[in-house]
Amino acid sequence: MEGSLASLGLAPFWIVTLGAFVVLFFLGRALKLPLWVRVLLALFAGGVTGYLFGDVAASAKPIGDGFIYLIRMLIVPLVFTTIVAGVIAMGDPKRLGTLGARTISLYLITTLFAVTLGIFMGIFFKPGEGVDYQNANTGDAQAQIQQRLEAANAAERTVVQQILDIIPQNPIDAMANGDILAIIFFAVLFGVAIISAREGDGPIGHVMESAAEVVLKLTSMVMGLAPYGVFALMAWVLGTQGLAVLENLAKLAFALYLACALHMLFVYGGLIRVVNNLPVRKFFGGILDAMSTAYSTASSSATLPVTISNVNKNLGVEKSVAGSVLPLGATINMDGTSIYLGLVALFAAQAVGIELEAGQYVAIALTATAASVGAAGIPSASLFLAVAVLATFGVTQEQAVLIIALIFPFDRLLDMMRTMTNVTGDAAVATTVANWEGALDKDVFRGEKVKEAA
Repeated sequence: MEGSLASLGLAPFWIVTLGAFVVLFFLGRALKLPLWVRVLLALFAGGVTGYLFGDVAASAKPIGDGFIYLIRMLIVPLVFTTIVAGVIAMGDPKRLGTLGARTISLYLITTLFAVTLGIFMGIFFKPGEGVDYQNANTGDAQAQIQQRLEAANAAERTVVQQILDIIPQNPIDAMANGDILAIIFFAVLFGVAIISAREGDGPIGHVMESAAEVVLKLTSMVMGLAPYGVFALMAWVLGTQGLAVLENLAKLAFALYLACALHMLFVYGGLIRVVNNLPVRKFFGGILDAMSTAYSTASSSATLPVTISNVNKNLGVEKSVAGSVLPLGATINMDGTSIYLGLVALFAAQAVGIELEAGQYVAIALTATAASVGAAGIPSASLFLAVAVLATFGVTQEQAVLIIALIFPFDRLLDMMRTMTNVTGDAAVATTVANWEGALDKDVFRGEKVKEAA
């Protein structure tokens, strides 16, 4: 089916694509379906189109790229303005200490749960048993992984240097380079300075608050294009990679998807239901736009504008908390990566034939937790961060490269699920911290009232 349709050329594909865009537009305008419904329909339609038309579907990628560029365009202004406006809204700089401590503690706790779940799934499913990683056809993947490893080793920095790097020597350069941690640091200090100068109610305070509102409005406008961008991205992913590539590593893929689903349902759902005493269904319904965008773009940072908008408007989290917790989460909260690293560690041990002891499981958990926190901002970070985890129980770098290269061809499909897990965790932590801080409108969360425009 795939080959016969692809052989027909570009015309049939673009007829289907144009038809899908018209249908999505009609659903949005005429039936007034919620955005998340149209995005999910686009995910399905794009996947089917990509699967049927194969490599031809790759020609739709520029449409998806354009959508991602629009979202990335918003990241820096959104992070800076929302954090500054959030600090001003807090009024008391001391509140930042409590907010930060609670946020980081929750992120670390959920990360430990995540890596433990990944290890458990590896033990239960045994995805590495019988895998011949040495003779696998990995194409040029080995060379690409090796190059990335060498680049990472060359750029390796000490912990002290990494902490110093958070302080931007030039805030404008930090914004130009999209250095989120540096932007957060400067924005917090800038907001504190505004409060200290008693300008929170002055012109500069009003300008920052208005700027945050404008950027959020722009985010809503860009999100109106989400169904079209998501359709194109899914058509590209399934068209160029297909499902056949999963055959040899189906157990690994299934274990990862199941682990991520369980983590989102029980860990994040537990935070919402048990800790906050709020309805889980409303939580997931409120962030479906962010979840579907994260799945299609495979980027927590690119999804950040959507996440902030969903958490603020649909879940009732005050901008002061959403604008502080979510950018930090997009940088350090990598629960999906933690699950992946724990699972890949067991996959590698089984493939190589290493019997792990209790102490090695603990070492894997701790190393994977630390590695996942440092994964933000590094392209395809999970692919080579896994090497550091594998080294904890005797896997050589040569073996690690072969194993990661075996997974590399379909890592995009795994990365999509990891990213959706990360974004869901960001929203759950933001909701929990907001509840503790008295910054959560529970009526908005439960859908009993619509978020009022500021």
